[in-house]
Amino acid sequence: MSSSQHFSVGMIGAGTLAQAIAGHAVAAGHRVIFSNSRGPESLGPLASRLGANASAGTVAEAARAGIVILAVGWEQVPAAVKDVPDWNGRIVIDATNQWQDFSHGIAADLGDQTGSERNAALMPGARVVKAFNALYGQITAQDPRRTDGRLVAFLAGDDAGAKATVSAFADSMGFAPVDLGGLHDAGRLMQVGGGPLSGLHVVKLE
Repeated sequence: MSSSQHFSVGMIGAGTLAQAIAGHAVAAGHRVIFSNSRGPESLGPLASRLGANASAGTVAEAARAGIVILAVGWEQVPAAVKDVPDWNGRIVIDATNQWQDFSHGIAADLGDQTGSERNAALMPGARVVKAFNALYGQITAQDPRRTDGRLVAFLAGDDAGAKATVSAFADSMGFAPVDLGGLHDAGRLMQVGGGPLSGLHVVKLE
């Protein structure tokens, strides 16, 4: 898939990370639909600031996009996705982290399950790819193209086609996508609470 392809991107969540990714997506020519729990009216100013390629909608409308990005707080995930009746094979980028207590840096203990496996179970039919969760929002907002290379976007997932699409999307925005493998093993490398790649900002030399 060519990285020049333009996607429709639905944002579930409109915080720091969602805005950072959306800014790069709009600049790359993709169309972004923001959504949150408070409704489209609360997002009008944000969409206007990003220009004609950004709009505000309901969660259900955002979830119909070609790529959906889940970027809400961990405790908000179940409520954020519950009103989508059918994910119908859509690609969902899970950019969440399973914080039990973010302010104290305490991760939720899910046993042998990864955060993305838990979230995938809440979105039956979705093709979930873990990505962008390992980067700090303020770092993600910066230009990923550096003088010596590009900022790496790690990703994990069980669907090769979905990962190829997410890789093309990340590449189009200037990131260097690196596929680590499946949701269970590779996802564990990226998650908070011990994942060695969580919060690790790496530049791929080019």
